[in-house]
Amino acid sequence: MELLLTVSKQRPGTLRAQIEEQFRVAIRDGSLRAGSPIPSTRDLAGQLGVSRKVAVDAYAQLTAEGYLAMRQGAQPRVASGPFRPADQGRRAPASARALRYDFLPARPDVSSFPREAWARCLREAVMEITVADLGYGDAFGVDALREGLADYLGRVRGVVADPGRVVVTNGYLQGLGLICRTLATRGARRIALEDPSSWEEDHIAERAGLRPVRVPVDDLGLDVTALDRAGADAVVLTPAHQHPTGVVLAPERRAALVAWLRDRDAIAIEDDYDAEYRYDRPAVGALQGLDHHHVVYAGTVSKVLAPALRLGWMVIPPALVDPVRLERQLFDQGTARIEQHAFALFLARGDLDRHLRRMRIRYRARRDVIIGALATELPEADVRGISAGLHVTVALPASDDEAAVRKAAAARGIGLSTLADYTALGDSTGLGGSTGLGGSTGLGGSTGLGGSTGLGDFTPADVRLAGHRTTARHPPTLVLGYCQMSDSRIRDGIRELAAVIRATRKARA
Repeated sequence: MELLLTVSKQRPGTLRAQIEEQFRVAIRDGSLRAGSPIPSTRDLAGQLGVSRKVAVDAYAQLTAEGYLAMRQGAQPRVASGPFRPADQGRRAPASARALRYDFLPARPDVSSFPREAWARCLREAVMEITVADLGYGDAFGVDALREGLADYLGRVRGVVADPGRVVVTNGYLQGLGLICRTLATRGARRIALEDPSSWEEDHIAERAGLRPVRVPVDDLGLDVTALDRAGADAVVLTPAHQHPTGVVLAPERRAALVAWLRDRDAIAIEDDYDAEYRYDRPAVGALQGLDHHHVVYAGTVSKVLAPALRLGWMVIPPALVDPVRLERQLFDQGTARIEQHAFALFLARGDLDRHLRRMRIRYRARRDVIIGALATELPEADVRGISAGLHVTVALPASDDEAAVRKAAAARGIGLSTLADYTALGDSTGLGGSTGLGGSTGLGGSTGLGGSTGLGDFTPADVRLAGHRTTARHPPTLVLGYCQMSDSRIRDGIRELAAVIRATRKARA
């Protein structure tokens, strides 16, 4: 066991004193943490070229002072005493603490992860991976996985996916960043984003050198007429199940969007984030199938298996293959290859199909439970986005205060998001007017981002750009995920959420 520690007869102090002082400093500043194992006295003496007696005496002194914990026959360790760096032991932020009721959206039930099937595939991948595949390899990914994804996406999503145009990524956001940087290098200046949509996309676009503009979404999906007036060179959208409203891009809008792409020679990035989960309607084919020369198709295992795998993919147009390859090589040279081989096996053996069948049944049952609970506890609410996905949107009466509900819910340990978490951060097209989601007020304009999204310790408020306005122009709407809890917990949580909403109404009266 190695330890970064040196001694010299040319330095002040004895060899033993030098050892002791370096241990004290390392433990006090936190580079040696409480409970960390350290070399044995024999091992340390050999590393430093000193007699074992010097090491034994130094350890004895440090143990007497409370820095080290020594036990006969056990590995020496740093003591768990009072020597703790100032930045350790702080109270975890609210977003990191356990929730009583977890309605945060965009989170699958990771407790159902198929551990045994994945472990089999991973073991086999480790044993069978070739020497060549243990190197860097193709930055686009392992051939077996790219071929498997091309077959799978063509079969279940209608994607036109030649394996040579499939790129394996570390999740969707990395893929979006690669495309944005590629487009900026090729001369693109403005990129349209749905309003509402995920707040991260604004920042990814800006960091790539693109100017994000928000285009409103209504009951038919992205407003293509507003998109045409936005002057964008590209657009990011979720056509199969808009995030977060849940609407499907209407056939006439799809046709208009494809015509816009061809007329402007523009690029669409299709985020197919949870299309596998549908309950009351047939599957909606991928937009990419209508024009694979102008649409980048993006998907990920984060919603279908677990975010921890960090596996995603893109199917890119032929014209972008070479520039994206260069961008990927400069960025990180590819995704973990052993895991790619494991996922290729997982796909080929039908394990993904079987897992999805099980989870559709489970999620549909939980969706039915949350719809029933909302109908009982909040009959005045308008529940939407129920036919697919992993969350529902709950529009409250216009007199409710969305921010107050969220704050009061957080105080009661109820995790949720609101539509304000997804509305415009960057420039708005100003073209939306009253877009209306089922008769609701418009989603256009530049609106605020606040509250917790449940994305680690960060909230949109943490990353809001200076100078952006925060004027809300949408009805009070909650975004509630239903995958994390059992049926009984969902019912209890909705009952308590309803009590929170009534309490906020009473406080405002």
